[in-house]
Amino acid sequence: MAQSKLAGFKDAGELRFNRVHPVSNAFISCLFVVLGLMAIVPFIFVVIISFSSEESIVTNGYSFIPAQWSTYTYEYLWQTRDEIFSCFLTSVTVTILGTLIGLFLITTMGYTLSRPTFRFRKLYTVLVFIPMLFSGGMVASYMVMTQLYQLKNTLWALILPLACSTFYVIIVRTFFTTTVPDSIVESAKIDGATQLKIFIRIVLPISLPALATIGLFLTFGFWNDWYQAMLYISERSKYPLQYLLVSIEKSVDFLSRSDEYILTTANNLPSETVRMAIVVISVLPIACSYPFFQKYFVSGLTVGAVKG
Repeated sequence: MAQSKLAGFKDAGELRFNRVHPVSNAFISCLFVVLGLMAIVPFIFVVIISFSSEESIVTNGYSFIPAQWSTYTYEYLWQTRDEIFSCFLTSVTVTILGTLIGLFLITTMGYTLSRPTFRFRKLYTVLVFIPMLFSGGMVASYMVMTQLYQLKNTLWALILPLACSTFYVIIVRTFFTTTVPDSIVESAKIDGATQLKIFIRIVLPISLPALATIGLFLTFGFWNDWYQAMLYISERSKYPLQYLLVSIEKSVDFLSRSDEYILTTANNLPSETVRMAIVVISVLPIACSYPFFQKYFVSGLTVGAVKG
């Protein structure tokens, strides 16, 4: 009887300790509403501007309620729909392949470096850490990709430079070290499991938060990248979507500033609204993919953190 009362008092104390005061609850709710609006409202504003007429922006500036609505910007981009769709497929292919290859390289390397039985663990950890501080530079990487590997104007030139990040390797290594108990690995070894089977059947299933978090970062990186295309891709038909949109924006900006087109076509070019439409086109697909990662991303926010 005394033990049940003691347990009841303990439960009541824990409940009272974990209870959030109504004022604090209201403040936290308002804070998250404000933070949510700070993230959503700018994108809504960009969408509104992309549907504004160029004349209203020139006359009145940016506004949540434009003086004149227009779809001319999207009609202008629709004229290059075949090229945009081809580059969209290129970006999707690069993003999917790059994310899968990146996850494979990062997780296998991170798991190997996390095992205390690996003889050269400290040496390879230092070798992996060095590129986070120093690199060979743009000229060296360009010569390696184009002259040594002969990857110019190929999809691999867009994938391999971003596939394996040493920063992510260190994060995954720390996650495996703090999350995967050595006792589980040793028990599997006693049962006759190989390292590959342990990694695939035991380590990866309990590491879904880490995989989803790193995979989300890799997806964002590959989808938003246009710098690699600027370096290694010279054929317009092989442009990824981001670099094509950047090229369209530069072309529109150049024509709108050219004296040759001032009196003829410059007034018909949506130089301001096209920038906003490009943002919408580039952000919308990746934003739609985020809900599929959200469940694992929330639980993987502390990936790589060290327990105190």
